[in-house]
Amino acid sequence: MYNILTLNKIAACGTDLFDTSKYTFSEEMADPAAILVRSASMHEMELGDNLLAIARAGAGTNNIPIEKCSEKGIVVFNTPGANANAVKELVLAGLFLSSRKVAASMDWLKTLKGKGDEVGKLVEKGKSQFAGPEIKGKKLGVIGLGAIGALVANAAAHLGMEVYGADPFLSVDGALHLTTKIHYVKSNDEIFEKCDYITLHAPATPQTKGMINAESIAKMKKNVRILNFARADLVDSKAIIDALANGGMAAYVTDFVTDDLIGVDGVTAFPHLGASSPESEDNCAIMAVNEVMAYLEKGDIINSVNLPNVSVPMTGDAKICVIHKNVEGLLTKVTAVAAENGINIENMESKSKKDMAYTVLDVKGNTDSVADKIKAIDSVIAVRIIK
Repeated sequence: MYNILTLNKIAACGTDLFDTSKYTFSEEMADPAAILVRSASMHEMELGDNLLAIARAGAGTNNIPIEKCSEKGIVVFNTPGANANAVKELVLAGLFLSSRKVAASMDWLKTLKGKGDEVGKLVEKGKSQFAGPEIKGKKLGVIGLGAIGALVANAAAHLGMEVYGADPFLSVDGALHLTTKIHYVKSNDEIFEKCDYITLHAPATPQTKGMINAESIAKMKKNVRILNFARADLVDSKAIIDALANGGMAAYVTDFVTDDLIGVDGVTAFPHLGASSPESEDNCAIMAVNEVMAYLEKGDIINSVNLPNVSVPMTGDAKICVIHKNVEGLLTKVTAVAAENGINIENMESKSKKDMAYTVLDVKGNTDSVADKIKAIDSVIAVRIIK
């Protein structure tokens, strides 16, 4: 029986997938084999020795101690793309709101309450202050062309915008999902210089932190409108506030508001609503549960942030699953242990991801005594035998 701890409420359409003859789950589960989490912070949690996997029902994993998990041989999953459409729709809403000053106009209308028959005349007199441009024909720069960025880029192109995209890690598969109308550029600077609107969909890394700052804003058009539905750390909020105050920027829309941005003229902020749709929560729950079950029952890894994707069908008697450091010569030592114990390798796959690697051997023979012998190999972190 696998114990599953749920740190947040996980949609029932996901947890209903668990076979109750194999799994038990709750928010109070002790000694779990896996944890399902949404936004709860795990950095101060004690990670038990029996914990094999953590699945984040969402894309970002900043709330999970990834390095610590890797050291303990815990696979961390996320659910890329599961909430992409929900975020895309909110980005499009932000795109329109940044242009037409809809939110400000609605707030202004509330001040007319009680004016009676004067309301109509006051509306006609005051509406010009909320005029704004149409997005059709304008240039949109999309920084980050992953699951969300690609959907935003395609949708904006269909709405008649001229779209530029930048992503140094764009894969062949990712490029195939982009409409041919997208202009792919090699640097963010080209987007800064050309675009009327810029939307951020990059991960928060040491390289991307503060990418929108006084220096980059100085390269942009004076009426640029910036949207951030990725991470608060991507922007220097002081630079945003200064640019809005001195005319260096027309609007800033974000789903990752900080205290200093609340109430600033030109800022439209949402309370992290990007993935807050029932469809998104369902998609994330289903994907997270399927990832956990595939790993616990089969040793298959898909959508891990700290280990490579590896999937090996079991045709023999067992699968030997080894999490290890990505070091030269280790695979030879693992297969040597198998040979010394009379185990025949039917199939094998080994892949690495940065400093970490995962090897799966589909074998025939008696595996009862090999786990400890493989675990004793230097740089091996964890070993599982699946029968």
